[in-house]
Amino acid sequence: MTELLELYNTMGISPAVYQYGEKALLTLKERFDTIDQIAEHNQAKVIAAMQKNRVSAACFAATTGYGYDDVGRDNLEKVYADVFHTEAALVRPQITCGTHALTVALSANLLPGDELLSPVGLPYDTLQEVIGIRPSACSLAEYGVTYRQVDLLADGTFDYEGIRAAINEKTKLVTIQRSKGYATRPTFSVKQIGQLIAFCKSIKPDVLVMVDNCYGEFVETIEPSDVGADMTVGSLIKNPGGGLAPIGGYICGTEACVSRCAYRLSAPGLGQEVGANLGLMTSLYQGLFLAPTVVAGAEKGAIFAANLYEPLGFKCVPNATESRHDIIQAVELGSEEGMIAFCKGIQAAAPVDSFATPMPWDMPGYNDKVIMAAGAFVQGSSIELSADGPIRPPYAVYFQGGLTWCHAKLGILMSLQKMVDAGLIKL
Repeated sequence: MTELLELYNTMGISPAVYQYGEKALLTLKERFDTIDQIAEHNQAKVIAAMQKNRVSAACFAATTGYGYDDVGRDNLEKVYADVFHTEAALVRPQITCGTHALTVALSANLLPGDELLSPVGLPYDTLQEVIGIRPSACSLAEYGVTYRQVDLLADGTFDYEGIRAAINEKTKLVTIQRSKGYATRPTFSVKQIGQLIAFCKSIKPDVLVMVDNCYGEFVETIEPSDVGADMTVGSLIKNPGGGLAPIGGYICGTEACVSRCAYRLSAPGLGQEVGANLGLMTSLYQGLFLAPTVVAGAEKGAIFAANLYEPLGFKCVPNATESRHDIIQAVELGSEEGMIAFCKGIQAAAPVDSFATPMPWDMPGYNDKVIMAAGAFVQGSSIELSADGPIRPPYAVYFQGGLTWCHAKLGILMSLQKMVDAGLIKL
């Protein structure tokens, strides 16, 4: 222990900050044990899917060009379909990010004259231009898709009466964002999402429901696809890639929906038959294999962060004791200076680019300046230790990730140290 303290001290973490963290950890053993039990369940689920589909070394072979008869790619999609309990899956490195995956799913299943409904308020910043809430070239609005939203109630719950009134004959697809995005509302549990899906389909049985599952995979033992979602969508450089996937996204759902998504991603008539894996199969398979335990470590880090910052007077969403349904921890720091100090700590704890200083900048797809700390092996990988947020009230930073619990712990302690060094808090 003395050697660890000395090592942390050389990295810039004071004994006072370390001891403050250790005191918080004393209360978290039971919660961490529960997380480990969920990880064990999900690990078994992933291995069972791999065994069922006879994953072998042949699945790791690289393909190029058209990618016809790509055994590894096609088998990986069967594995994802079994993990998510869906009819089909589209899992491709040609999907560049979560926003791209969502765009493919929406544009493939919405036609001119259809209406898109968000019953959970305003979508994440980057999706707003996709929809056309903020005007953009090639948005859904440009192609004649209308949009309607129903805001959450003041307590963060669904406005069922407002949703009932909003669903009409034009409503083709309902989009549900599981995680909070750059908002400080609660993340929805899979159970809550299932109740919302059932309600929407009771009003209009043929309405399609897409769930943005980013940051939520493997936090619970079930996924939105288990409770009625027609499409469950996410990014491979978040939870399901396990930190090894260098790019990619997934869409798991009904055969009809996924088939249309494949046509939209490649071309009508080609669909899932094309798309070379470019030698990434080992990383995609192994990343999925590791994902349950990587997610468990990230979730522990998020809980640890809330239990450090909330006693110091900072609002945390979720709070230090609430149940958790994604890996994101929002901390309202109250000032731009606080956000910068926090992010400096996360960056300083990184194995890559630890010497860099994160500062707010104009990122593509965002309406406000955004600060991002991410010393990651994969650029933009949110399952790796990272923190980010838009520079706007309430000046909340969104902390997530950590490929190991130990790294997540180090990052949070370093963020706290930078806040202390900046004179923004006193222990």
